[in-house]
Amino acid sequence: MKQVRLLLAVFLISALPAWGQTVSGVDKLDKALRAEAASGTSAVSVLVQAAAGHRDLVAGLVASAGGTVNSTDGDLILASVPASALETLAASEAVETVSSNAVVAASDTSWYGSDGLPVSTLRATLGLPAAVPVATAMYPSMSWQGQTPTGAGVGVALIDSGLQPSMDFAGRIRAFYDFTRGGVPSYPYDDFGHGTHVAGLIGSSGYLSGYRYQGVAPQVNFVVLKVLDGHGQGYTSNVIAALDFVTQYHVQLGVQIVNLSLGHPILQPAASDPLVQAVERAVHAGLVVVTCAGNYGTNPTTGQTGYAGITSPGNAPDAITVGAVDTQNTVARDDDRVAPYSSRGPSWYDGYAKPDIVAPGQSLVSDASVGSTLYTQLPGNHVGDDFLSLSGTSMATGVATGVAALVLDANRRASWGSSTWSTSATLYAYAPTGGVAPDLTPNAVKAILEFTALPVSDDSGAPDDPLTQGTGELNAAGAIALASAIDTTQPAGQNWLRSAVTPSTTIAGEALPWAQNIVWGANIVWGNLLYADQAAWAQNIVWGANIVWGNNIVWGNNIVWGSNIVWGNNIVWGANIVWGSNIVWGNNIVWGNNIVWGGLTGVY
Repeated sequence: MKQVRLLLAVFLISALPAWGQTVSGVDKLDKALRAEAASGTSAVSVLVQAAAGHRDLVAGLVASAGGTVNSTDGDLILASVPASALETLAASEAVETVSSNAVVAASDTSWYGSDGLPVSTLRATLGLPAAVPVATAMYPSMSWQGQTPTGAGVGVALIDSGLQPSMDFAGRIRAFYDFTRGGVPSYPYDDFGHGTHVAGLIGSSGYLSGYRYQGVAPQVNFVVLKVLDGHGQGYTSNVIAALDFVTQYHVQLGVQIVNLSLGHPILQPAASDPLVQAVERAVHAGLVVVTCAGNYGTNPTTGQTGYAGITSPGNAPDAITVGAVDTQNTVARDDDRVAPYSSRGPSWYDGYAKPDIVAPGQSLVSDASVGSTLYTQLPGNHVGDDFLSLSGTSMATGVATGVAALVLDANRRASWGSSTWSTSATLYAYAPTGGVAPDLTPNAVKAILEFTALPVSDDSGAPDDPLTQGTGELNAAGAIALASAIDTTQPAGQNWLRSAVTPSTTIAGEALPWAQNIVWGANIVWGNLLYADQAAWAQNIVWGANIVWGNNIVWGNNIVWGSNIVWGNNIVWGANIVWGSNIVWGNNIVWGNNIVWGGLTGVY
């Protein structure tokens, strides 16, 4: 058993007191605001969570403290408050938490230039058929691959820096809202270039490259919500506003999946993190939310690989959190390695086992927004005139979003049958009625991706631990096979497979066994758990909640108490261990209480 010994600083976070109980205001401030309250003098942009029904009272308290209310979203208030007044404001019983309106940034990292026009191995290493012309609204007569899923009818909300229109997305940008300007409808654009690259990995038709760089799901539709500016940065409040907008109007917009290739440092427990809670609201409304793990897997000074670098909202229990793999640009999986920069778990404060999966993310070629910041600043990464080669967990997240779209598409094709399935390019949204099987729930999609993943090993051949790889590397072919076999009309507890499924996938001539487990919160769960419609897959179940799995929980005693915790192939948690303010590198804690973000070359 491979062991990773971590010297950890462990501390306990007490739950917030009940209403009416006296509490110091500092206890309700997140980590960054505590520092501001202690030494800051200027006004700070904050997100104040008022107790239910007390928004107006809290808004008055903000004004009394010399602050300004900028906007409200339910009981969440975006305000500017003097740092000296933060603790007093938070001490009110009407205030639940006060959080930083933190800067979020695109999660991409070091890029590598390309000579000529490299052949992409992305689709092949995922087990997908070679890229071919697919029918689009612009080219409805083009051929397509029979019943092979392409993401047709699936809508993806891209919350990023925008999307530059081109023939690769013709007819499939269904709406564009600019949340850097208050959420106004706008003609699509992308002045940073990050969103366009991610969108290309999700669902480029491949037209501009002669189908050399076709996306994973080349018929998905996009609803774009711009939250990052021309420098690749934005504010948490804008991301929350975009998420809540999609959550409220996802049916009208035809959206089933949300892509979040961005994040900020985790500053408080997930239960009080307003960005995490916006993600949770989206999932519980029926949306599959795919987000990046972050690019903080290595110490920027020494280059040493470390743990606990997961960013928010990658710590959201119900999100599909994705790390990055370097495939060496080969189809075979035996040389695939988790990228050093890919953030490892656990998540701070809560100790959640993240990432959930890893996916190709290194040196991926995709669409460029010509004239954007990335295109201008990275001439060595140009591939032809219209493409860029970029790396990072942002890219891996886009790949995973594309596969999630294929999973929904495959299940619909199998469930609806030829009499109800249309190959028309004009069929963009589904409104299941009268006997049509319901879509897979977000939990079921997440479980399918985890269960069918292919484990990744290190250079010695030893399997990476779950905090590095989740359950393993994304396996599109396996996920499609399992999704196609599932009948969502079956009641909970009943077998829902139409036919037997072989738990392996052949890639590059090698039959590779699936992981056949999921990471359920802090537990690894094994067995044939996806062969029946479990209560855990219901839409209202929080991932990691107390579902009884019988004897399928692997919960070893591999804990060496004292100064070391031993990690092997099983995740072992103490009953009350919470990971706090330190990122751990090898056996040394090198950053203390200070968070150093953005120190990696090429991070935006």
